[in-house]
Amino acid sequence: MKDHSYDNRKYILSGFVILVLITYIIQIYNLQVSDNDYKSKADSNAFYKKTIYPARGQMYDRNGKLVVYNSPSYDITFVPREIKEVDTLELCKALDITLDEFNTRMERVKDKRYNPGYSTYTEQDFMTLLSGEEFARFQEKMFRFPGFYVRKRSIREYNYDVAGVLLGDIGEVSQKVLDKDPYYKQGDYIGLQGIEASYEDVLRGEKGTEVLLRDARGRIQGKYMNGALDTAAVRGKDITLSLDIELQALGERLMENKIGSIVAIEPSTGEILCMVSAPSYDPSLLSGRKRGKNHKELALDKNKPLLNRAIMGTYPPGSTFKTSQAAVFLQEGIVTPRTSFPCSEGFVLNKFRLGCHPHSSPISLAPAIATSCNAYFCWGLHRMFASEKYSGTKEAMNKWRDYMVSMGFGYRLGVDLPGEVRGMIPNADYYTRHYSNYWRAVTVISISIGQGEVTLTPLQIANLGATIANRGTYITPHIVKAIDGDTIRSEFKTPKKTMVDANVYEEIIKGMRLAVTDGTCYAADIPGLDVCGKTGTAQNKGKDHSAFMGFAPRNNPKIAIAVYVENGGFGAEYGVPIGALLMEKYIYGTLSEESEKKAEKIQKRKIYYGKEER
Repeated sequence: MKDHSYDNRKYILSGFVILVLITYIIQIYNLQVSDNDYKSKADSNAFYKKTIYPARGQMYDRNGKLVVYNSPSYDITFVPREIKEVDTLELCKALDITLDEFNTRMERVKDKRYNPGYSTYTEQDFMTLLSGEEFARFQEKMFRFPGFYVRKRSIREYNYDVAGVLLGDIGEVSQKVLDKDPYYKQGDYIGLQGIEASYEDVLRGEKGTEVLLRDARGRIQGKYMNGALDTAAVRGKDITLSLDIELQALGERLMENKIGSIVAIEPSTGEILCMVSAPSYDPSLLSGRKRGKNHKELALDKNKPLLNRAIMGTYPPGSTFKTSQAAVFLQEGIVTPRTSFPCSEGFVLNKFRLGCHPHSSPISLAPAIATSCNAYFCWGLHRMFASEKYSGTKEAMNKWRDYMVSMGFGYRLGVDLPGEVRGMIPNADYYTRHYSNYWRAVTVISISIGQGEVTLTPLQIANLGATIANRGTYITPHIVKAIDGDTIRSEFKTPKKTMVDANVYEEIIKGMRLAVTDGTCYAADIPGLDVCGKTGTAQNKGKDHSAFMGFAPRNNPKIAIAVYVENGGFGAEYGVPIGALLMEKYIYGTLSEESEKKAEKIQKRKIYYGKEER
């Protein structure tokens, strides 16, 4: 009896083979006949896909002054398989390098520890960021070096030698980014710090492509299909910074030979007018061929010039914090503007004492702000924790924390710069973990004067000034004012309300104005400015930090500012005069002759910090 199962299998297998063949034929047709893009990529020996890099967006200050722009530079690249016979000595002479440097560069390219994407078929970087003069010298002899190519790029140039850590820099993309973002290829540049990093997607533009035809020896013969497959590069968008670059320059000048920060904000918009981190550096140091060497030197500097202290440094706010405490006590009904507390050169309760400087006693709220009385705010916190409004100390503590968070403390504000830290605002659980259930108001009393566990960034202190100036609202501080053809994010336009009513802030402003006319901020009493301010003297392991927070004018304020000078002593020693000069400069556009002399004197003053790392 004949077995028909074999015949059936034969027909099935034959049909399957025919189906596979038809599928392959259709696919080959689509790729080789219908798809022109495949034609341009099919033969790596015949086609060279050249990347066209766009010009990076430029940066302007709020007054239209050009801050960051581009200048042409050139990279020398090569395809390893295309290098046949090259006069190495002639190449070294054209590029002004030694034979050892040549060999080192070639070997390093092959080392996959440094160049994981190495392939003999793909373009490799040999030398980057050549100047126009260096490129011209090489271009004259380029025909002698088959396999070597030129890639036109641009480097950042700066019209001002300030705001280095703020503007940021660009550098070669890391392998981590390459693995995550397909836009970037080996050898591409990317924003690494500051504004360059946070606005990379806006500034970078879009790369273009040229498909070039090569002969059998790899020589470029022209564009493939007359450029039909080429795509044009799209220039990056220009951005307008909120910075006043001249105000920034004055701030950095005043902070020479000092460590600390200055932040100034326009209260009505949240726009950052200046952001100084000292010590600072010239941004041009991190541009061009010497970037690597200069970056290493800055990174090894014990004073950390690459650290943006305005958003990455956390400090005890000291007495600047008393304004926020006054707001809580008034809003909660713990005190009234007329409530007075005694000050026996300090807060004294049983055997506990927290010192204060001599002044009149008893003292009410506005004079307590003006004279920076420690005892007043200690008594206020003690009364709040003992109030029958709350079920106990823990509830009072958490209520206090809720107020602080509503003022922008304890969490990141959300500034459009990388690296912002949150600072520290404790809650009841924090103290319970440390003291079990055996803690009370006197245990944590130092938080009422901006000491103890409380830490803020200079940006948060400046934002407190802006919030008071606005009578209880603030807009998230931001460094970019406008983007060419685009809008800034909605959170940089939307006001945020604190838990404190507007009328409460009027009493605080009264005290801050009194501090300038008849208190610790007398050095900021500039005619016509109507300055409101609050000093801060923050204790630490060494000499006290000098701080100032204020705004001007009192009504319709144009600028809010925070100054923080590490180990500067009393707030009136450095914080107040620096803050006053910057407010005068911004509002009047210039400094008076007398103020210019003050600025020169402050500029020359040096604080000695020793050799320890800071």
